[in-house]
Amino acid sequence: MEIRCWQEGDRPFLRTLYLHARRENWTWLNGSDWQLEDFDAATRNERIYVALEDGHRVGFASLVENGNFLHNLFIDPAWQGKGIGSALLEHVQQQFTSTGALKCLAKNQRAIEFYQQHGWTIEATGASPEGEYLLMHYRLP
Repeated sequence: MEIRCWQEGDRPFLRTLYLHARRENWTWLNGSDWQLEDFDAATRNERIYVALEDGHRVGFASLVENGNFLHNLFIDPAWQGKGIGSALLEHVQQQFTSTGALKCLAKNQRAIEFYQQHGWTIEATGASPEGEYLLMHYRLP
């Protein structure tokens, strides 16, 4: 597997992946208004890393500008459970210069367990338009 910085040519695929993965995994939300362009707004001014397997784009992660907040981590549903998310997360964690942070929707139990398995801890809760979220931290070793 390869992880690299994104290129503009990745945009059409990543838009599709972002839309499809949210619809597959966030089943408790009504995604009828979601659009391909949502990816653009969700990653604006962020550092994006793309995971490739055998030359195929299979996932991405994005960090906000300061580099210590993981904003997005999405894997193509057909490729989930194959270690791609773990590899992307480990790559992102290596970019952190201090404690890493992320927000995860409280109903996304699978993702919460995934992050906890990688050393993330729940620090607080909050509310968002999509529902309650958990603020999670990753402390550098």
